[in-house]
Amino acid sequence: MVISKFNVTFAFLKIENDRVMIDVKLLKILLILMFPLRLYSQDETETTFAGIRTVVIDPGHGGKDPGALGQHVYEKKINLAVALCLGELIEEWFPDVKVIYTRAQDVFVELFERSNIANQNNADLFISIHANAVEHDKEKSSGNETYIMGVHKSEDNLRIAMFENSSIKFEDNYKDNYDGFDPSDPESYIMFSLIQDEYLERSLKMAELIQEEFQNGPITKDRGVKQDGFIVLWKTAAPSVLIELGFLSHPEEELALINEDNQQKMAECIFKAFKRYKEYMEQLTINN
Repeated sequence: MVISKFNVTFAFLKIENDRVMIDVKLLKILLILMFPLRLYSQDETETTFAGIRTVVIDPGHGGKDPGALGQHVYEKKINLAVALCLGELIEEWFPDVKVIYTRAQDVFVELFERSNIANQNNADLFISIHANAVEHDKEKSSGNETYIMGVHKSEDNLRIAMFENSSIKFEDNYKDNYDGFDPSDPESYIMFSLIQDEYLERSLKMAELIQEEFQNGPITKDRGVKQDGFIVLWKTAAPSVLIELGFLSHPEEELALINEDNQQKMAECIFKAFKRYKEYMEQLTINN
């Protein structure tokens, strides 16, 4: 039998190849024993899921804090009614989404506690619901708007933030709770210019969708998406929006806001925006 160099080389390579295959098998076994869950996790999307599992709905004001005053109603009542309608819609259509309210009745809840509720429950979205009012030009000021965390661009925006943040004055030791922040001092708002909100893009997306859907609601004047230093948004570690449904100081809008059918319609507008936002976020998960 003649053994050529080729045969010898081939036999040697086969032996080496067999050894490599054996070594690879041994390595796989060792890795399975050492890291079974990491290598064979049944739910790899758990660490990359960008959808909505938990939404926190915040009816502004409440209890000893009435919010804005209309001729016929306190703001706190409107906020709660719309918030509860919104929560019911989400629970009905998306039973897999956990809905948490910062308040579900007429009680006072500190601003920092509202944020704590969202943070402690790992909220994926925070929606704060309010109604607006002005002391002057009551016939002219009307419409809805949605705010995200940021720095005010106008005196009108600053006025709204000052009013909403003034709720902290109903709290005991509010200066200690908010590191000396004074809601009535414009200089206190300089601090917000130093904050970079990592949730800004997603908050903006939700805010834009809300304003789009309001065009199909009972109050259609679009005052747009705005930024300002709202404490309740600043303290919340999640995409967050603060909605101003309309003006209680405007006679026609106050009547619209009081109407229960309109409250349901406004909740439906926010719900439709939520649905679109949820789909948008889930698409981000798929793309990743």
